[in-house]
Amino acid sequence: MEKYLTQEGLEKLKKELVYLKETKRTEIAERLEKCISFGDLAENSEYHETKEAQGFLEGRILELEDLIKNAVIVPEEIKNHFAQVGSTVLVKAGDTTQEFKIVGAEEANPIEGKISIDSPLGKALINQPKGVIIEINAPSGKMHYKIVKIE
Repeated sequence: MEKYLTQEGLEKLKKELVYLKETKRTEIAERLEKCISFGDLAENSEYHETKEAQGFLEGRILELEDLIKNAVIVPEEIKNHFAQVGSTVLVKAGDTTQEFKIVGAEEANPIEGKISIDSPLGKALINQPKGVIIEINAPSGKMHYKIVKIE
């Protein structure tokens, strides 16, 4: 399945993958060797914890490899005047103005103002031009946002 990423997001995933493969794998292998040297593995809780950590690590490596392989890179510069993945959108809700960057789900980080294309707001913003008022259903009720600027 295709995953939408910005070039910046793809680079972060690639760096994480290299770190996990080259550093974390080695660290876990060394921990396992140390645990095995203690003998009786049946009652060695540190060995079992390390094996579990190894399983999580390998799962994350597979996940990252899949994300990178299936990544669809969205251009940083959008050539039209409609909100797209990769767009930075300035919206106004009441007296509050907020800036959001629309990204793929893997890059979403609301604290940094990066919203997923799959989020209610992300879905509502996609393909909308400047000046449009969109409405989304939030837990607190309906919210209205006016698109002030698209970059």
